[in-house]
Amino acid sequence: MTTARPSLDPELRELLADMPLMSQLSPEILAQLRRLPSTPVESLLSDRQVDRREVTVPAKDGAPIPLSVFSPANTDRTSTAAPCVYWMHGGGMVMGDRFSQIDIPLEWLDEFGAVVVSVDYRLAPEATGTALVDDCYQGLLWVAEHSAELGIDPARIVVAGASAGGGLAAGVALLARDLGTPTIAAQMLICPMLDHRNTSTSSRQYSGGPGVWTREMNEFGWRAVLGDLTGQEIPAYVSPALADDLSGLPTTYLDTGSAEVFRDEVTDYATRIWAAGGQAELHVWAGGFHGFDALYPHARISASARRTRTAWLTRLLLPDLAA
Repeated sequence: MTTARPSLDPELRELLADMPLMSQLSPEILAQLRRLPSTPVESLLSDRQVDRREVTVPAKDGAPIPLSVFSPANTDRTSTAAPCVYWMHGGGMVMGDRFSQIDIPLEWLDEFGAVVVSVDYRLAPEATGTALVDDCYQGLLWVAEHSAELGIDPARIVVAGASAGGGLAAGVALLARDLGTPTIAAQMLICPMLDHRNTSTSSRQYSGGPGVWTREMNEFGWRAVLGDLTGQEIPAYVSPALADDLSGLPTTYLDTGSAEVFRDEVTDYATRIWAAGGQAELHVWAGGFHGFDALYPHARISASARRTRTAWLTRLLLPDLAA
């Protein structure tokens, strides 16, 4: 039986018609995708006044975790501490690097002078379990500990990510809450990958056919990251929807499309934050598919989604500027 689906935004439907789509991932397809060129970050920086720094931070097991730090150039960091966006990239936990979707947080560097730090966490299936979220957390600890050196206001650090990166940002926020450090001002969860169970209505709606990210592709990603973990062994830091308690989290922004596999797990996460007494702002973009604004940033719905996120961050981090 065919499951009815929300219709795509007309402009996105037209754009998507020219894009090759898949229904499933396999080890062979993943290997091919990983051979594709990385995001050409130099072209994104060429028209910006940005200082770039590359650092390496040790993981819990000593493995090197690369971080890229992008700071507004010609800024006196000794007198004015900037907000920081700590970025976790998407890619289903199995692909991508610290430059994937980096155009999204670089817009916040442009808009209000945020320092952007992007982490190159290890990927599944080579890394499994908590390794990915632990890598992200160790990088965040380094940023907080070096905030003065980086010209960052430690009270205005935001964790942010898209898709897999959004799920990792949620896991990092849970870790920071439970361990009591570092302070996180907010979490920005863009179409986040939050729930390994893959049983929601939206998950079933986007099964059995080609798409940007299907239920079958989602299952592949989660199998890769979970490894041998099953049932009660799976930590909420890896699959944040499992967390029993969502109280005490930083203020949260979540968005998703109405026409995507993660819609229901994202809306449920927002509802549970509210139920726990927390603050969350949720946007469900009608007709948006998974990652629509990253793939087609100039589409009208994409521009609206990006402006709305930027406005929220500006209100939060620079209330005088927003006014």
